[in-house]
Amino acid sequence: FDKRSKFLHYLPETLVVNNIEFDHADIFNNLDEIKTAFRRLVNVVPSQGTIFVNADDPNSLEVTDQAFTGIQTIGFSKSARYQISDVTLERGMSSFRLINETYRVALIGEFNVRNSAMAVAVALQYNVPVPAIKKALAQFRGVARRQELRGEVNGIKIIDDFGHHPTAIRETITALRYQYPGQKIWAIFEPRSNTTRRAVFQKEIPAALGLADRVILAEIPRLELLPEKDRLDPLGVVATIKAEGVPAFYEPSVAEIIERVRPSAKPGDVIVVFSNGGFDEIHQKLLTELGSHEF
Repeated sequence: FDKRSKFLHYLPETLVVNNIEFDHADIFNNLDEIKTAFRRLVNVVPSQGTIFVNADDPNSLEVTDQAFTGIQTIGFSKSARYQISDVTLERGMSSFRLINETYRVALIGEFNVRNSAMAVAVALQYNVPVPAIKKALAQFRGVARRQELRGEVNGIKIIDDFGHHPTAIRETITALRYQYPGQKIWAIFEPRSNTTRRAVFQKEIPAALGLADRVILAEIPRLELLPEKDRLDPLGVVATIKAEGVPAFYEPSVAEIIERVRPSAKPGDVIVVFSNGGFDEIHQKLLTELGSHEF
């Protein structure tokens, strides 16, 4: 099994670098090692190629500053070649301006705006007509397991999100605030990835989850495989969130999570489940149990 970054197997002529943060703690010891991997990727882009870089992310700018090919920067920064402006986040829709044109996408959140702006910039580079770009962007409905509505029962929405990095969790909850203004947001998190099972994000995870109105942390899978000093402390995460005034609970199993949710969830609530795995089919089990519950 090749433990190197999979993108090192590619030979792209166009490369998009959106953001670089520490992750994959089972592979990399620190952020510098991740930057080295990205530099190797940058170096394989041919001189006639193009690299599109997030102008607002210092790590992305750093790893591309010695590239052998042309650089195009996209972001909110005034120094960006393609500057994003006039962002509007509405219920179910985001809009932004890029090079004197307004684009709309049926996705919510700053990250989705950035991703969309990157796609627009690349399409313009390949001379795709602006009307075609606008039409494609407006019709795009996202990908599975990213703010995906799995169902609604008794006015309670169950959302599936692959987010397992603190930044992804934070941005998803923030986006849901725009999507469902004034509604109670539950965050249920299974720390399942090789990074979130470790203590490296002991402070960042509570800060991200604490943006929700109510938080439930599930049991950490395969925790016994990690040295005790390296393990994420789930009770510590819950205690930190509680200290900030947000109700938070540690419920190891899906059955216990459902027992915690069922008597407290109300019509209008939004429950987002964060996991990069199947999570014992918790989404369908929540829909079934909440659908049979009398309010």
